[in-house]
Amino acid sequence: MPFERYMVPVSGSSDAAIEEELIRLRAELDSEYDLREVAHRFGQSDFTFLSVLDSYALLDRIDPAAFVKDEQMPYWAEIWPAAVTLSRQIVETGELAGKSVLELGAGVGMASIAAAKSGARVLCTDYSTEALRFVAYNAMKNRTPLDTCRLDWRMVKGNEKFDAVIAADVLYERVNLLPIVTAIDALLAPGGAAWIADPRRRLADQFLELVHENGFEVAETRMFDADGDQTVAVTIYKLQRAKV
Repeated sequence: MPFERYMVPVSGSSDAAIEEELIRLRAELDSEYDLREVAHRFGQSDFTFLSVLDSYALLDRIDPAAFVKDEQMPYWAEIWPAAVTLSRQIVETGELAGKSVLELGAGVGMASIAAAKSGARVLCTDYSTEALRFVAYNAMKNRTPLDTCRLDWRMVKGNEKFDAVIAADVLYERVNLLPIVTAIDALLAPGGAAWIADPRRRLADQFLELVHENGFEVAETRMFDADGDQTVAVTIYKLQRAKV
Protein backbone atom coordinates (compact mmCIF):
# COMPACT_ATOMS: atom_id res chain seq x y z
CA MET A 1 0.00 0.00 0.00
CA PRO A 2 1.51 3.37 -1.00
CA PHE A 3 1.71 6.25 1.47
CA GLU A 4 -1.03 8.87 1.57
CA ARG A 5 0.58 11.91 0.00
CA TYR A 6 -0.11 15.60 -0.20
CA MET A 7 1.35 17.07 -3.37
CA VAL A 8 2.66 20.58 -2.72
CA PRO A 9 1.04 22.77 -5.41
CA VAL A 10 4.08 23.81 -7.45
CA SER A 11 4.03 21.78 -10.66
CA GLY A 12 1.28 22.92 -12.98
CA SER A 13 0.50 26.02 -10.92
CA SER A 14 1.02 29.54 -12.20
CA ASP A 15 3.43 31.81 -10.40
CA ALA A 16 0.48 34.01 -9.40
CA ALA A 17 -1.35 31.03 -7.89
CA ILE A 18 1.73 29.97 -5.94
CA GLU A 19 2.22 33.52 -4.61
CA GLU A 20 -1.42 33.69 -3.55
CA GLU A 21 -1.10 30.41 -1.65
CA LEU A 22 2.19 31.56 -0.08
CA ILE A 23 0.56 34.75 1.17
CA ARG A 24 -2.36 32.80 2.64
CA LEU A 25 -0.16 30.21 4.36
CA ARG A 26 2.33 32.80 5.60
CA ALA A 27 -0.50 34.77 7.20
CA GLU A 28 -1.67 31.60 8.96
CA LEU A 29 1.80 30.79 10.24
CA ASP A 30 2.43 34.40 11.28
CA SER A 31 -0.72 34.30 13.41
CA GLU A 32 0.48 31.17 15.24
CA TYR A 33 4.26 31.47 15.51
CA ASP A 34 7.12 33.92 15.80
CA LEU A 35 8.99 33.21 12.58
CA ARG A 36 12.43 33.57 11.09
CA GLU A 37 13.49 33.27 7.47
CA VAL A 38 17.05 32.38 6.50
CA ALA A 39 18.91 32.21 3.20
CA HIS A 40 21.33 29.48 2.17
CA ARG A 41 23.35 28.81 -0.95
CA PHE A 42 23.98 25.18 -1.86
CA GLY A 43 26.06 24.64 -4.96
CA GLN A 44 24.87 27.21 -7.49
CA SER A 45 21.34 27.44 -6.08
CA ASP A 46 19.94 29.96 -3.60
CA PHE A 47 17.29 28.88 -1.09
CA THR A 48 15.21 30.50 1.63
CA PHE A 49 13.66 28.62 4.52
CA LEU A 50 11.04 29.59 7.07
CA SER A 51 11.19 28.18 10.59
CA VAL A 52 10.14 29.04 14.13
CA LEU A 53 12.17 31.77 15.80
CA ASP A 54 12.28 30.06 19.21
CA SER A 55 11.30 26.41 19.42
CA TYR A 56 11.42 26.52 23.23
CA ALA A 57 8.44 28.87 23.13
CA LEU A 58 6.43 25.95 21.76
CA LEU A 59 6.92 23.87 24.91
CA ASP A 60 3.96 25.59 26.55
CA ARG A 61 1.74 24.27 23.76
CA ILE A 62 2.47 20.62 24.47
CA ASP A 63 -0.56 18.77 25.74
CA PRO A 64 0.52 16.81 28.88
CA ALA A 65 -1.63 13.82 27.98
CA ALA A 66 -0.20 13.71 24.45
CA PHE A 67 3.34 14.03 25.82
CA VAL A 68 2.85 11.06 28.15
CA LYS A 69 1.79 9.03 25.13
CA ASP A 70 4.42 10.13 22.59
CA GLU A 71 7.03 12.28 24.38
CA GLN A 72 7.18 14.41 21.25
CA MET A 73 9.24 17.60 21.53
CA PRO A 74 9.09 20.43 18.95
CA TYR A 75 12.51 19.61 17.49
CA TRP A 76 10.95 20.00 14.05
CA ALA A 77 10.70 23.77 14.46
CA GLU A 78 14.42 24.55 14.12
CA ILE A 79 16.89 24.18 11.29
CA TRP A 80 19.71 22.11 12.74
CA PRO A 81 23.32 22.29 11.46
CA ALA A 82 23.23 18.65 10.34
CA ALA A 83 20.36 19.51 7.97
CA VAL A 84 22.43 22.31 6.44
CA THR A 85 25.40 19.99 5.94
CA LEU A 86 23.28 17.20 4.45
CA SER A 87 21.54 19.63 2.11
CA ARG A 88 24.83 21.04 0.88
CA GLN A 89 26.19 17.54 0.30
CA ILE A 90 23.06 16.51 -1.61
CA VAL A 91 23.21 19.49 -3.96
CA GLU A 92 26.96 19.48 -4.50
CA THR A 93 27.26 15.76 -5.22
CA GLY A 94 24.04 15.44 -7.23
CA GLU A 95 23.93 11.74 -6.33
CA LEU A 96 20.20 11.73 -5.61
CA ALA A 97 19.22 13.11 -9.03
CA GLY A 98 16.58 10.92 -10.67
CA LYS A 99 16.07 8.81 -7.54
CA SER A 100 13.01 8.28 -5.38
CA VAL A 101 13.80 9.71 -1.94
CA LEU A 102 12.06 9.68 1.43
CA GLU A 103 13.16 11.91 4.30
CA LEU A 104 12.52 10.84 7.88
CA GLY A 105 11.92 13.52 10.51
CA ALA A 106 12.18 16.29 7.94
CA GLY A 107 11.30 19.22 10.20
CA VAL A 108 10.78 22.28 7.97
CA GLY A 109 12.01 20.33 4.95
CA MET A 110 15.43 21.72 4.11
CA ALA A 111 17.10 18.46 3.01
CA SER A 112 14.01 17.30 1.12
CA ILE A 113 13.86 20.55 -0.81
CA ALA A 114 17.58 20.35 -1.59
CA ALA A 115 17.07 16.80 -2.91
CA ALA A 116 14.03 17.76 -4.98
CA LYS A 117 15.85 20.78 -6.41
CA SER A 118 18.63 18.37 -7.40
CA GLY A 119 16.22 16.30 -9.46
CA ALA A 120 15.01 13.69 -6.96
CA ARG A 121 11.38 12.58 -6.57
CA VAL A 122 10.86 13.32 -2.90
CA LEU A 123 8.40 12.25 -0.23
CA CYS A 124 9.06 14.52 2.76
CA THR A 125 7.81 13.07 6.06
CA ASP A 126 7.55 14.08 9.67
CA TYR A 127 5.48 12.94 12.63
CA SER A 128 4.35 16.52 13.25
CA THR A 129 1.58 17.88 11.06
CA GLU A 130 2.73 21.35 12.12
CA ALA A 131 6.11 20.66 10.52
CA LEU A 132 4.48 19.64 7.25
CA ARG A 133 2.83 23.06 6.93
CA PHE A 134 6.29 24.63 7.01
CA VAL A 135 7.50 22.09 4.47
CA ALA A 136 4.69 23.07 2.11
CA TYR A 137 5.50 26.77 2.51
CA ASN A 138 9.22 26.27 1.98
CA ALA A 139 8.73 24.02 -1.04
CA MET A 140 6.47 26.61 -2.68
CA LYS A 141 8.79 29.47 -1.74
CA ASN A 142 11.67 27.65 -3.44
CA ARG A 143 9.46 26.57 -6.37
CA THR A 144 10.34 22.96 -5.67
CA PRO A 145 7.80 20.18 -6.30
CA LEU A 146 7.60 17.41 -3.70
CA ASP A 147 5.07 15.38 -1.76
CA THR A 148 4.54 15.32 2.00
CA CYS A 149 3.21 12.67 4.34
CA ARG A 150 2.79 12.27 8.08
CA LEU A 151 4.92 9.29 9.10
CA ASP A 152 5.71 7.74 12.46
CA TRP A 153 9.08 6.02 12.09
CA ARG A 154 8.10 3.66 14.90
CA MET A 155 5.31 2.24 12.75
CA VAL A 156 5.92 2.26 9.00
CA LYS A 157 2.69 0.92 7.53
CA GLY A 158 3.18 1.47 3.80
CA ASN A 159 5.04 -1.03 1.63
CA GLU A 160 6.39 1.58 -0.79
CA LYS A 161 10.16 1.38 -1.40
CA PHE A 162 12.62 4.15 -2.15
CA ASP A 163 16.03 4.40 -3.80
CA ALA A 164 17.23 6.57 -0.93
CA VAL A 165 16.28 7.47 2.62
CA ILE A 166 17.70 10.64 4.16
CA ALA A 167 17.58 12.12 7.66
CA ALA A 168 19.36 14.84 9.60
CA ASP A 169 19.96 14.94 13.36
CA VAL A 170 17.49 12.21 14.31
CA LEU A 171 19.75 10.23 16.69
CA TYR A 172 18.89 12.29 19.78
CA GLU A 173 16.92 9.72 21.82
CA ARG A 174 18.06 6.16 22.57
CA VAL A 175 14.51 4.88 22.25
CA ASN A 176 14.44 6.02 18.60
CA LEU A 177 17.58 4.23 17.41
CA LEU A 178 16.18 0.78 16.63
CA PRO A 179 12.91 2.15 15.15
CA ILE A 180 14.96 4.33 12.78
CA VAL A 181 17.07 1.36 11.68
CA THR A 182 13.92 -0.73 11.22
CA ALA A 183 12.24 2.05 9.26
CA ILE A 184 15.23 2.40 6.95
CA ASP A 185 15.23 -1.35 6.35
CA ALA A 186 11.51 -1.29 5.56
CA LEU A 187 11.70 1.70 3.24
CA LEU A 188 14.81 1.01 1.18
CA ALA A 189 14.47 -0.62 -2.21
CA PRO A 190 17.00 -3.34 -3.15
CA GLY A 191 20.30 -1.66 -3.90
CA GLY A 192 19.20 1.53 -2.15
CA ALA A 193 21.12 3.61 0.36
CA ALA A 194 20.38 5.82 3.35
CA TRP A 195 22.23 9.01 4.26
CA ILE A 196 22.03 10.00 7.94
CA ALA A 197 23.65 13.28 9.00
CA ASP A 198 24.55 13.57 12.67
CA PRO A 199 26.48 16.19 14.69
CA ARG A 200 28.54 13.43 16.30
CA ARG A 201 26.18 12.74 19.16
CA ARG A 202 27.20 10.07 21.67
CA LEU A 203 24.26 7.91 20.63
CA ALA A 204 25.67 7.61 17.10
CA ASP A 205 27.96 4.75 18.18
CA GLN A 206 25.00 2.76 19.49
CA PHE A 207 23.12 3.49 16.27
CA LEU A 208 26.02 2.14 14.22
CA GLU A 209 26.08 -1.04 16.29
CA LEU A 210 22.40 -1.59 15.53
CA VAL A 211 22.98 -0.80 11.87
CA HIS A 212 25.68 -3.49 11.61
CA GLU A 213 23.59 -5.98 13.58
CA ASN A 214 20.77 -5.48 11.07
CA GLY A 215 22.91 -6.27 8.05
CA PHE A 216 24.07 -2.86 6.83
CA GLU A 217 27.48 -1.62 5.81
CA VAL A 218 28.43 1.97 6.67
CA ALA A 219 30.65 4.55 5.02
CA GLU A 220 31.40 7.80 6.85
CA THR A 221 32.02 11.31 5.51
CA ARG A 222 33.16 13.82 8.10
CA MET A 223 32.38 17.45 7.36
CA PHE A 224 32.36 20.85 9.01
CA ASP A 225 29.78 23.59 8.62
CA ALA A 226 29.32 27.08 10.01
CA ASP A 227 26.55 27.78 12.50
CA GLY A 228 26.69 31.49 13.20
CA ASP A 229 30.20 32.17 14.46
CA GLN A 230 30.80 28.52 15.38
CA THR A 231 32.02 25.57 13.33
CA VAL A 232 29.96 22.41 13.72
CA ALA A 233 31.32 18.95 12.99
CA VAL A 234 28.84 16.70 11.20
CA THR A 235 29.24 13.09 10.05
CA ILE A 236 27.16 11.75 7.19
CA TYR A 237 26.67 7.98 7.42
CA LYS A 238 25.86 6.19 4.19
CA LEU A 239 24.08 2.89 4.90
CA GLN A 240 23.77 0.07 2.37
CA ARG A 241 22.70 -3.51 2.87
CA ALA A 242 25.72 -5.79 3.16
CA LYS A 243 26.29 -7.97 0.12
CA VAL A 244 25.84 -11.64 0.86
